[in-house]
Amino acid sequence: MPSIKDVANLAGVAVGTVSRVINNSGAVKPDTRRKVEEAIQELNYIPNEVARNFKIGKSKMVALLLPSIWHPFFSELAYYIEDELDREGFKLMLCNSGGKPEKELYYLDMLQQNKVAGIVGITYNDIENSVSNDIPIISIDRHFNKNITCVTSDNYEGGRLALRELVKAGAKKPAFMGSVTSVFSETMNRREGFIQEAKALGIDYAVYEKPDPVEDDDAYFDEFLDKHHDVDGVFAITDMFAAKYIERARKMGICVPEDVKVIGYDGIQDHPYFHPILSTIRQPVEEMARLTIRLLYKKIEGESLHRDVYRLPVVFRAGETT
Repeated sequence: MPSIKDVANLAGVAVGTVSRVINNSGAVKPDTRRKVEEAIQELNYIPNEVARNFKIGKSKMVALLLPSIWHPFFSELAYYIEDELDREGFKLMLCNSGGKPEKELYYLDMLQQNKVAGIVGITYNDIENSVSNDIPIISIDRHFNKNITCVTSDNYEGGRLALRELVKAGAKKPAFMGSVTSVFSETMNRREGFIQEAKALGIDYAVYEKPDPVEDDDAYFDEFLDKHHDVDGVFAITDMFAAKYIERARKMGICVPEDVKVIGYDGIQDHPYFHPILSTIRQPVEEMARLTIRLLYKKIEGESLHRDVYRLPVVFRAGETT
């Protein structure tokens, strides 16, 4: 890979001159600029973005801290975040933590040192003391004690909607199936909406939860099926939970939707080639992603945001599991 010194040698100029051309800083004669640009093109030289950030004191890099790039919801979110950044000439740095707090802390420390323009953070771990406002940051789904803006979907209304749709489909004893994060996340409102709507309608219901992350899927679903074998409706906290439940239930001779109606949350399964097509509460993923970046731009420019939380509406998308 060619270096800035290679460009300088080919153009017959000093390294500092190449740097001024790349960063568009300082006076450079037109003929000299042309030689440098031709050398850059001939060598296919790509400037080091991080080094340039230190040099000019202004970054065009935004970091996205994710629990898992494998999860379809986070993958879709990352796609639209990158696309929105690209429209304004910003670059995306992807930090995949695997949900490990020690890895999140490592990334946060690294990002502080590398002067990124801003951070979009998705974390369900207790890292409160390591998050600061030194770099503009927008959180998705998670609340911090500090003045950090949160973008989320209307999880509470999603839970209410799921309960109503299960009852409409004929469920008499629905259950909520989920996991509990160690810190408050908006995702916990899915359970609350489900419970409150069940109480309002006088519906008998069950709640089954384990600490997040669930380490043993087999034990989780076996225990649920053993404890709640009488339920005829399931609202799962995510589409992935719903899909895993359906697979496990079928192995035990339980038919969906004949025996149990199932609704997920996220709306990640958006292709008719997949069966069964899951009934789900669909989050406005693209709108969430683009809004997050637009709000981050305002923070980067030093503007104050009018709200601490931006909640976007959800919709029920009927599938083959209700």
